[in-house]
Amino acid sequence: MIIRSGSCLCGKVRYKVKSDPIRIGLCHCMDCRKESGSVFATFGIWPAHAFEASGEVHYYEGRGFCVNCGARIFSEPAEDEVEIRVGTLDMAPTDIQPTYELWVKRREDWLAPLDGAEQFEEDRL
Repeated sequence: MIIRSGSCLCGKVRYKVKSDPIRIGLCHCMDCRKESGSVFATFGIWPAHAFEASGEVHYYEGRGFCVNCGARIFSEPAEDEVEIRVGTLDMAPTDIQPTYELWVKRREDWLAPLDGAEQFEEDRL
């Protein structure tokens, strides 16, 4: 079984996922741009039952942030899935690659589409 761990910038929030991701994506939407401070965000979707976290997290519209350093880490776990920011994984570079891109209509002109990744103008169908 694959176990991946991660944390916020200061390390006060930690998590583990005990499985492979269901899917990995890039998002170019305005929400992801604003909350990441970058022109896209990379995230992974894991089964909620395989996820465990410790530390104090504040949620804003479902997005989880460390109360100490403010780092965006994961989304509030849903019934069956949790979204984790790939950049918060302890192992870098990771061994996972995005298979799709969201909100490509907002992708910067100087960024090329990912080879082989499914492209969605907005959200996935």
